[in-house]
Amino acid sequence: MPELAEVEYHRKHWDQGLGRKVLGVELHATKRIFRGADTDALVGELTGAKLLRSEARGKQLMFVFSGGSWLGIHLGMTGKMHAEPSDFTPGKHDHLVLRQKDIALVFSDSRLFGRVRYDQAKQPPKWWSDIGPALVSPEFTAKVCRERLERRPRAPVKAALLDQKLFPGVGNWMADEILWQARIHPATPSAALSAAQQKSIWQKTREICRTALRTIGRDWGDPPDDWLIHVRWRKKGDCPRHGTPLKHATIAGRTTAWCPRCQPRAKG
Repeated sequence: MPELAEVEYHRKHWDQGLGRKVLGVELHATKRIFRGADTDALVGELTGAKLLRSEARGKQLMFVFSGGSWLGIHLGMTGKMHAEPSDFTPGKHDHLVLRQKDIALVFSDSRLFGRVRYDQAKQPPKWWSDIGPALVSPEFTAKVCRERLERRPRAPVKAALLDQKLFPGVGNWMADEILWQARIHPATPSAALSAAQQKSIWQKTREICRTALRTIGRDWGDPPDDWLIHVRWRKKGDCPRHGTPLKHATIAGRTTAWCPRCQPRAKG
């Protein structure tokens, strides 16, 4: 599942069409990724509209067009945004194509877990404005982080970090990275976190999100070599700090990796 930085990377592909009019719209209207969307309005109102700006929040993408058109895209597990030559011929997995003079903006999704939303309004639609502030924004303070963790007191902290209403954009690998760098066991109940641990989660969340956006989000580059991400996928991966074999288990419904030496589980 694409996370904050991967979503930002895909957003930039469509930025090649900024300031240009949409000359035509092609889509697979019956596919489930358009569930709930008025595809007739999408085609009619986007044709002739100019792409004004784009934004990523958490795992969501928004493309704003002239005339009050708001196009939202969630990549799901396999969604991809790409720009192609104007004579591009769509394949069966290319579910939305916006044709401009020199390029075609394409949204593809082979497994159909993504979603396309569309609204025509003066103000941003509720499904966009309800997304919390970005984790790298000034609004995401230590106090806000603490309050969000306290909303899931009985849940493992790993589950709290994966809750998109609390930590938009954080996915599986990023949650593991935050907890490893903060030296907190992923199964620790949120209510059992000390004030120091809560602050560490806030600090590491911001640091990791910013670094991921500068590397993965910019040009699909690699995060720092000493991060957990480089070894967490391996069945026999070792801790980057001191080589202790990592542990793996399913926590909050997701495969989770941690170091038993760096992240010991509290007794009781």
